[in-house]
Amino acid sequence: MQYQPHEYQKYATNFILKHPVAAVLLEMGLGKSVITLTAIYELMLNRFEVESVLVIGPLRVARDTWPAEIEKWDHLKGLTYSVAIGTESERIAALNKPAHIYLINRENVDWLITKSGIPFDFDMVVIDELSSFKSNSAKRFKSLLKVRPKVKRVVGLTGTPSSNGLMDLWAEFRLLDMGERLGRFITGYRNAFFVPDKRNQQMIFSYKPRPGAEEAIYKLISDITISMKSADYLKMPECIMNEVKVELSEKERKLYDSLKAEMVLALDGKEIDAANAAALSGKLLQMSNGAVYGDEKEVVHIHDRKLDALEDLIEGANGKPVLIAYWFQHDLDRIKSRFSVREIKSSKDIKDWNNGDIPVAVIHPASAGHGLNLQSGGSTLVWFGLTWSLELYQQTNARLWRQGQNETVVIHHIITKDTIDENVMMALEQKNNTQSALIDAVKAEVNGYG
Repeated sequence: MQYQPHEYQKYATNFILKHPVAAVLLEMGLGKSVITLTAIYELMLNRFEVESVLVIGPLRVARDTWPAEIEKWDHLKGLTYSVAIGTESERIAALNKPAHIYLINRENVDWLITKSGIPFDFDMVVIDELSSFKSNSAKRFKSLLKVRPKVKRVVGLTGTPSSNGLMDLWAEFRLLDMGERLGRFITGYRNAFFVPDKRNQQMIFSYKPRPGAEEAIYKLISDITISMKSADYLKMPECIMNEVKVELSEKERKLYDSLKAEMVLALDGKEIDAANAAALSGKLLQMSNGAVYGDEKEVVHIHDRKLDALEDLIEGANGKPVLIAYWFQHDLDRIKSRFSVREIKSSKDIKDWNNGDIPVAVIHPASAGHGLNLQSGGSTLVWFGLTWSLELYQQTNARLWRQGQNETVVIHHIITKDTIDENVMMALEQKNNTQSALIDAVKAEVNGYG
């Protein structure tokens, strides 16, 4: 296919070419893969400035999306790649195969650097979904940081740079510029820009930005960062957000309130115990969805309110394909027991969905949230169970609401009234405010855009 780049795509490619360290915050659907590949082609095959590129991404993105993009565009002909995914022997064989670009999933970054025995001689690294390196305690972060000085060029790509607040940015930019802008140590960054928020005497649970901290952080990273929103550059289809409220019966409400108040519940001879606030949050989310795991991992049924609502939504779609996002395994099991559905897991599943061969599909945000192009198969998404993660929430929505979608996208959220579901929706909105501020602060001005 012939590549006819938009002006913003030319701008983003040139930004990568001009900046050896580049943070490219591209909202979903703007074509970050082809933008980056165009820059790689120029650097490798025209300027001869780069010899070997490592692309790190989520499993399905590294396995399916990047190879598909390389093969799709005419102007990338001559660019070779090798996918280092699979068994250890398959990964080693792929890494020893001559190629311009090596693709690997983020879970194997530590293996590549510390266990594979293969020299890390990549002079350019692309991190697709930079936000997956936001934890400075993760092995993938520590391993990549060790070899970062060997890399001449690094590109960080993401549409959700600060999904859980500005604290996420330190680790991401520590990898990119080795601490030049936000400091070499997380404690220095935290002390400079944050103050304790929630605490219990000497135990600090969370931090909040100091007055003016957001603007100061944005200014520090602005020279290597560009940001673009889909709505500014694309004629995006309309996206309708809808909340479908369901209500618990009096008996179900008593069970929910009892667990919430006592953190323990005995039901049908089975005990449900929440050891701490985080566990309680998970248990309440499960109960809102209709079932909960007991202490022996057995599934305790609570209600079918959401299943009933889901049935109405599928029926109301009048034969149009419906994509369902679930969170807990018992959600999936109960959905499968009531409806004829197919999980989106493999490359064939993705192809069949986009061909219109799957009437009702289910996906888990953690495994299918990033990078998958599903817009050709449908325009209706139903959130059966919610997630606290803004990143996974936005990325999952963007599987349908993106460039190439020709219909109005409708995103339904099945919410159990007066439960933790409502708190999750509120939290997602509040986190979005912080992220929007970041993106707006570094938004690119491109020939009148922005």
